[in-house]
Amino acid sequence: MVTTEIETLQADWKSAQSNDDFKLVADVMGDAVSEVDPFDLVQLAEVIRTCRNSSSLSAAGRTLFAVSRNKRKTQNDADRLRKYLGKFDLEWSAI
Repeated sequence: MVTTEIETLQADWKSAQSNDDFKLVADVMGDAVSEVDPFDLVQLAEVIRTCRNSSSLSAAGRTLFAVSRNKRKTQNDADRLRKYLGKFDLEWSAI
């Protein structure tokens, strides 16, 4: 009985998180959110959260690409983030 209740709670929490992600992305994208795959929705929601908590596009890029930036010759994180947002027709100012 306890195991079943734990599984139910975990499923509810997962559903609530997905719903929060959808609402966040919809807040930025409007109706276009319906064209975003669930796989991309989770990642895009985290990018939006990071952007909203960052003082600039560059700061958000440094946070989001903290690991992979060390493996690159050039570390233009702002450009990488700008291109990522562009895939969804988004700009920094919209977030």
